[in-house]
Amino acid sequence: MPIYDYRCRECDERFEELARNPDVAVACPSCGAAEAERLLSVFAGVGGSSRESATPAWSAPPNFGTGGCGPGCGCHH
Repeated sequence: MPIYDYRCRECDERFEELARNPDVAVACPSCGAAEAERLLSVFAGVGGSSRESATPAWSAPPNFGTGGCGPGCGCHH
């Protein structure tokens, strides 16, 4: 069952709710308002990576002000 993010339209409280049925209205735990707005959530990845570095291949190398990635890098950036 997914966990959804909600925002109360009455008191602006943000909270998460384990939703058995996402079509059922969810009440605010703070003020008790009858229906909260479901928000778009950011998905979290679970598990490790088989790559040595978690840095995406499309990312730019860090700029250390030396004209390259650092001592011994050899990438010539």
